[in-house]
Amino acid sequence: MSSLKQFIRNVRSAKTIADERAVIQKESAAIRASFREESHDSGVRRNNVAKLLYLFTLGERTHFGQIECLKLLASHRFADKRLGYLGTMLLLDENQEVLTLVTNSLKNDLGHSNQYIVGLALCALGNIASIEMSRDLFLEVENLMSTANPYIRRKAAICAMRICRKVPDLYEHFLEKAKTLLGDRNHGVLICGLTFATDLCEAEEEEEGPEGVIEMFRPLAGGLVRALKGLTTSGYAPEHDVSGITDPFLQVKILRFLRVLGRGDAATSEMINDILAQVATNTDSSKNVGNSILYEAVLTILDIEADSGLRVLGVNILGKFLANKDNNIRYVALNTLNKVVAIEPNAVQRHRNTILECLRDPDISIRRRALDLSFMLINEGNVRVLVRELLAFLEGADNEFKPSMTTQIGIAADRFAPNKRWHMDTILRVLKLAGNYVKEQILSSFVRLIATTPELQTYAVQKLYSSLKEDISQEGLTLAATWSIGEYADSLLQGGQYEEEELVKEVRESDLVDLFMNILNSTYASQIVIEYIITASMKLTVRMTDASQIERLRRFLSSRTADLSVEIQQRAVEYTNLFGYDQIRRGVLERMPAPEICEEQRVLGAPTAKKRQSKIVRGKSTKTAKPTGDHDLLLDLMGGSDAPVTSPTSNSSNTADLLADILGGDSGLSSPAPTPGPQGSSSKNDIMGLFGSNGASPSPQPSQQSSSGLDLLGGGMGASAPSPAASPAPVAASTPAHNAYNKDGLALALQVQRSGATAQIVAKFRNESNFDHFSNVGLQAAVPKSQKLQLSAISKADLDAGDEGVQTLRVTALNGALPPKLRIRFRVTSARDGGDPVTDQVDWSEP
Repeated sequence: MSSLKQFIRNVRSAKTIADERAVIQKESAAIRASFREESHDSGVRRNNVAKLLYLFTLGERTHFGQIECLKLLASHRFADKRLGYLGTMLLLDENQEVLTLVTNSLKNDLGHSNQYIVGLALCALGNIASIEMSRDLFLEVENLMSTANPYIRRKAAICAMRICRKVPDLYEHFLEKAKTLLGDRNHGVLICGLTFATDLCEAEEEEEGPEGVIEMFRPLAGGLVRALKGLTTSGYAPEHDVSGITDPFLQVKILRFLRVLGRGDAATSEMINDILAQVATNTDSSKNVGNSILYEAVLTILDIEADSGLRVLGVNILGKFLANKDNNIRYVALNTLNKVVAIEPNAVQRHRNTILECLRDPDISIRRRALDLSFMLINEGNVRVLVRELLAFLEGADNEFKPSMTTQIGIAADRFAPNKRWHMDTILRVLKLAGNYVKEQILSSFVRLIATTPELQTYAVQKLYSSLKEDISQEGLTLAATWSIGEYADSLLQGGQYEEEELVKEVRESDLVDLFMNILNSTYASQIVIEYIITASMKLTVRMTDASQIERLRRFLSSRTADLSVEIQQRAVEYTNLFGYDQIRRGVLERMPAPEICEEQRVLGAPTAKKRQSKIVRGKSTKTAKPTGDHDLLLDLMGGSDAPVTSPTSNSSNTADLLADILGGDSGLSSPAPTPGPQGSSSKNDIMGLFGSNGASPSPQPSQQSSSGLDLLGGGMGASAPSPAASPAPVAASTPAHNAYNKDGLALALQVQRSGATAQIVAKFRNESNFDHFSNVGLQAAVPKSQKLQLSAISKADLDAGDEGVQTLRVTALNGALPPKLRIRFRVTSARDGGDPVTDQVDWSEP
């Protein structure tokens, strides 16, 4: 048999895949034959296992060598054990049955007199320990954490971390040992102890580990602060120095652990504020080692209860990172600023120019992060400047950026537009640059803006007509212009009223018809474009006076009565028949009244409040998706669709089961909902303690009760799923929004407006992610038994990035006035990126 080096040479010298495969198969056969010979020469066995490890790196099958690894573990030679443990860690995993044979070898080696053999055993156990193996060997690991040898102590700490991950019940055996390790003077032991302690604390935060661990470690913060101060002020130490900085690995570990201890605790945060300021100002940022420490310090500053001045210092450090030539550092800075901008917007605004420069970076990852951050920086004061820069970027942006960019620019224009003229010009520019990527919500908002701004309708239709004549390839521009021309053609035919040169040209009726025919004869005439042109053409027949052009349009409509598309065919037949009823046709096709803009109808809504760092009460997942309806507002404005808004429905028994699930799964509501009235009191009593209420309220009179089948408790307890009831009056836009829920990019904000014994609540769902899509979004709610709840259907249940859906609630006191603070239990349902619907339960109390 060849040696390992010769085998590697043979594999690398193969000129074809077939040659390489032949070499590997020949050597694998030789290794199998050697194993069958039961050779007692440990050198041969080591050579075979070493070859197997090389084959493993090539992705070849190596399972037949697992037993040979175990034989090497039983050897008394260190070289055999070292290779045996390496093979065991690579060729086996915790799911292999043969791993149970390793436990005895590990137990023996953990008690070996040679520290390096003990180290090998700890390393292997830390990599492949299963639940059973952890329970069998944790006592040995616990004892080794107290040994005088620092080499063994640090390996035992990391091994203990693996054991606690596998069996959280064993953490109590290691807590005191972990506290002792945090006071160790050996740098290696301290690093491993910090790693172990941080893992325990983070497991508690994620609700996967024991409770009270963080509180137990907090008294040690003072000692760690002194250790960190000693590292930052000490002189040159050759054994721990990296590029002139003393033990940067230990500094990073301490900062990370202090971040965990200071999160949400003002006293601990106050204790570590000074050392954080010292690290942030004294660390050399000219080298990558210093930047790593500064970055960890910034994360700690932004995560604890630090004062505003320290937060500004952290943001300024990230601003310096943006000027670094290293793309990795710039990416890290942009990624962190995206999380910080909601907390310290003014500090991030100071680095706006640097962030905009990153939009021109050749690295696509840098551009993407800078783009996300730029949108988050937009406000009333800088909307003109930033949108101008973003439009310039959109002009040459890759296609993958355009869908999200057009949506975000539309959101910014809707929220922060200084005037409606600027708003129109901005969206028109977006339509001209990336009309094929404009989502329906933005297009609907633009059409609504034109319809509700009479003073700019002539300007808008002339600009759209001029733009469409230049370019018919952008579908979004074609749709908006077609609708506007059909609706306001009389204004267009009157001539320009503005100073722009291109708007004062005369437009003939034949020009409009020719433009529509050119679009229809082009390759850009999709089905939706044809639908829009058909409706716009019909409108033109009552807005034009030239009989020859009207006849052209009539013939065009008649030609579409046999179209393959049912929608186009139906509309064409209906419109053609209208020509026989001239008086009716003119009445039907009069200019549409401006739509009333209610808060529920707004596509983009009001700006969301700053995110709060709070734990969310998680509900159990459910496979039941809430039925939703979505009204196509743009087609409704065009008159091209008569599809009604669908409302969710459910039978009473399903609703009862749903309420039982909301209230904890055991409220006695297994039968169909009772008839509203006093006889529903038994169900009321079952859940009257939902919000800790002990007092009973008298039942309302039947005349006060809703006849809805969803009023399960006869008005005694308001529990509701979305109902098709008419939406109440909208809440004023100035009403502050309260964050009620924020998870995985889906945020829920509530606006409450009181009027006597009634509270009107607007619940706004917003997709704050950059690329995710949420479907089947909605909520159900329950209120105390002294109140009654009415809940309408959500305006939009499918949310792309930046989209917003609105659902309204009305809470009415059944006896007396509402309490000073409303308390509502919500059940939020959503499905992310086409996955299974997930339901979270949240108890919300009005601030």
